[in-house]
Amino acid sequence: MDNEIKSWLFDIHTAIIEIDGFFEEGQKMFINYQKDIKTKRAVERNLEIIGEAMKRILEKDNEFKLTNARKIVDARNRIIHGYDSVSDDVIWSIIINHLPKLGHEVTNLMNK
Repeated sequence: MDNEIKSWLFDIHTAIIEIDGFFEEGQKMFINYQKDIKTKRAVERNLEIIGEAMKRILEKDNEFKLTNARKIVDARNRIIHGYDSVSDDVIWSIIINHLPKLGHEVTNLMNK
Protein backbone atom coordinates (compact mmCIF):
# COMPACT_ATOMS: atom_id res chain seq x y z
CA MET A 1 0.00 0.00 0.00
CA ASP A 2 1.19 3.50 -0.85
CA ASN A 3 2.75 5.44 2.06
CA GLU A 4 0.53 8.48 1.49
CA ILE A 5 -2.58 6.29 1.65
CA LYS A 6 -1.26 4.72 4.86
CA SER A 7 -0.79 8.20 6.30
CA TRP A 8 -4.34 9.25 5.39
CA LEU A 9 -5.74 6.02 6.84
CA PHE A 10 -3.87 6.84 10.05
CA ASP A 11 -5.47 10.30 10.04
CA ILE A 12 -8.92 8.72 9.69
CA HIS A 13 -8.13 6.27 12.48
CA THR A 14 -6.92 9.07 14.77
CA ALA A 15 -10.00 11.21 14.10
CA ILE A 16 -12.31 8.30 14.94
CA ILE A 17 -10.45 7.69 18.20
CA GLU A 18 -10.72 11.39 19.06
CA ILE A 19 -14.47 11.38 18.40
CA ASP A 20 -14.91 8.31 20.60
CA GLY A 21 -12.88 10.05 23.29
CA PHE A 22 -15.36 12.92 23.47
CA PHE A 23 -17.89 10.55 25.07
CA GLU A 24 -17.53 8.66 28.32
CA GLU A 25 -17.79 4.91 28.00
CA GLY A 26 -21.44 3.93 27.77
CA GLN A 27 -22.51 7.60 27.85
CA LYS A 28 -23.16 8.29 24.19
CA MET A 29 -26.45 10.11 24.52
CA PHE A 30 -27.90 12.30 21.79
CA ILE A 31 -29.37 14.84 24.22
CA ASN A 32 -25.94 15.44 25.78
CA TYR A 33 -24.38 15.82 22.36
CA GLN A 34 -27.02 18.35 21.29
CA LYS A 35 -26.42 20.51 24.34
CA ASP A 36 -22.60 20.57 24.12
CA ILE A 37 -21.51 23.01 21.40
CA LYS A 38 -17.80 22.31 21.98
CA THR A 39 -18.26 18.60 21.41
CA LYS A 40 -20.43 19.22 18.37
CA ARG A 41 -17.79 21.43 16.77
CA ALA A 42 -14.98 19.03 17.67
CA VAL A 43 -16.89 16.10 16.14
CA GLU A 44 -17.65 18.11 13.01
CA ARG A 45 -13.97 19.06 12.65
CA ASN A 46 -12.89 15.44 12.95
CA LEU A 47 -15.50 14.42 10.37
CA GLU A 48 -14.03 17.06 8.07
CA ILE A 49 -10.59 15.50 8.57
CA ILE A 50 -11.97 12.03 7.85
CA GLY A 51 -13.67 13.27 4.70
CA GLU A 52 -10.62 15.16 3.46
CA ALA A 53 -8.37 12.15 4.04
CA MET A 54 -10.86 9.94 2.17
CA LYS A 55 -11.00 12.46 -0.69
CA ARG A 56 -7.21 12.34 -0.99
CA ILE A 57 -7.22 8.54 -0.94
CA LEU A 58 -9.80 8.41 -3.73
CA GLU A 59 -7.89 10.99 -5.78
CA LYS A 60 -4.77 8.84 -5.50
CA ASP A 61 -6.57 5.51 -6.06
CA ASN A 62 -10.13 5.74 -7.36
CA GLU A 63 -10.45 1.96 -6.99
CA PHE A 64 -9.72 2.04 -3.25
CA LYS A 65 -12.30 -0.06 -1.42
CA LEU A 66 -13.77 1.36 1.74
CA THR A 67 -17.47 1.21 2.57
CA ASN A 68 -19.30 4.47 1.82
CA ALA A 69 -16.10 6.21 0.70
CA ARG A 70 -17.96 8.66 -1.54
CA LYS A 71 -20.58 9.35 1.14
CA ILE A 72 -17.80 10.17 3.60
CA VAL A 73 -16.47 12.82 1.22
CA ASP A 74 -20.00 14.11 0.62
CA ALA A 75 -20.56 14.46 4.39
CA ARG A 76 -17.33 16.45 4.67
CA ASN A 77 -18.46 18.76 1.89
CA ARG A 78 -21.83 19.25 3.56
CA ILE A 79 -20.24 20.11 6.90
CA ILE A 80 -17.81 22.58 5.34
CA HIS A 81 -19.95 24.20 2.66
CA GLY A 82 -23.40 23.74 4.13
CA TYR A 83 -22.46 24.46 7.72
CA ASP A 84 -25.76 26.25 8.29
CA SER A 85 -27.74 23.16 7.36
CA VAL A 86 -25.78 20.53 9.29
CA SER A 87 -28.25 18.43 11.24
CA ASP A 88 -27.42 17.13 14.70
CA ASP A 89 -29.46 14.04 13.83
CA VAL A 90 -27.34 13.28 10.78
CA ILE A 91 -24.05 13.82 12.60
CA TRP A 92 -25.26 11.64 15.49
CA SER A 93 -26.24 8.90 13.04
CA ILE A 94 -22.74 8.99 11.58
CA ILE A 95 -21.22 8.73 15.07
CA ILE A 96 -23.40 5.81 16.15
CA ASN A 97 -24.02 3.89 12.93
CA HIS A 98 -21.09 4.51 10.60
CA LEU A 99 -17.91 5.37 12.50
CA PRO A 100 -17.60 2.03 14.30
CA LYS A 101 -17.66 0.13 11.00
CA LEU A 102 -15.30 2.60 9.35
CA GLY A 103 -12.95 2.28 12.30
CA HIS A 104 -12.82 -1.51 11.94
CA GLU A 105 -12.22 -1.30 8.20
CA VAL A 106 -9.44 1.26 8.57
CA THR A 107 -7.77 -0.72 11.36
CA ASN A 108 -7.84 -3.87 9.20
CA LEU A 109 -6.33 -2.00 6.25
CA MET A 110 -3.60 -0.48 8.41
CA ASN A 111 -2.67 -3.91 9.80
CA LYS A 112 -2.09 -5.43 6.37
